[in-house]
Amino acid sequence: MHVAALYRHPLKSCAPRAEPVLDIEPRGPAGDRRWLAVDADGRFLTAREHPQLVLVQACPTAHGVELAHPRAGALHVATPGADAPRRHVAVWRSEVDAACAGDAARHWISAVVGFDAWLVHMDARATRAVDPAHAAPGDEVSFADGYPLLAIGQASLDALNARLAVPVPMARFRPNIVVAGGGPHAEDGWRHVRIGGVDFEAVKPCTRCVFTTIDPATAMRDPRGEPLRTLATYRRGDGGVVFGMNLIARGTGRIAVGDAVHA
Repeated sequence: MHVAALYRHPLKSCAPRAEPVLDIEPRGPAGDRRWLAVDADGRFLTAREHPQLVLVQACPTAHGVELAHPRAGALHVATPGADAPRRHVAVWRSEVDAACAGDAARHWISAVVGFDAWLVHMDARATRAVDPAHAAPGDEVSFADGYPLLAIGQASLDALNARLAVPVPMARFRPNIVVAGGGPHAEDGWRHVRIGGVDFEAVKPCTRCVFTTIDPATAMRDPRGEPLRTLATYRRGDGGVVFGMNLIARGTGRIAVGDAVHA
């Protein structure tokens, strides 16, 4: 098996960015889901309820992130400094002390979602623990839903698309790592995996939700509820419909497209 593709999502729920390499840090890939949109109460916003977020193109720069959206235009947002205001934000059951971007970022993200919203950044001071039921003490995660990385086998998507009237792209499932060469859902049986020179623990199959029904190219929800509807007919597991495997790195380093995958 080998790495077929790598992705990161600088802003949670934004369009995926294909990358030739990922630098793996304890919280996940460097620059992955370190920015977050929140409402006026500090509650996280995702494309589940606000599909326009999937049309945001987010490109990390040396000093922040370049954002673009068909409706809101383009904006460069500087990484908040040490003296930036902070606020407690909620991501599922986690609370994170995040750094606030400025007013320009606030107005921009508000234009994207259509109501008053804020943009915040996860810096070194902002910490968020992984669910201890599936992690070791000290494990951390970014603003991702629950775990630092997600891996999916290309054969798993191929098997799903063989059942669908209209095939869907891998972007529906928002992985960091796409693996080629294994059988359909081979990742279900992983416990430990080595990619390039980095070791990972496979901790839990990924439970899927309505986000998978949103077309990343149009931000429109599939009227038939696909591919979640079909997945529910054969991929029910612990906690719901599962597709892909959550990973926690047990080391740091760089992984690249083409790297060998040993599971």
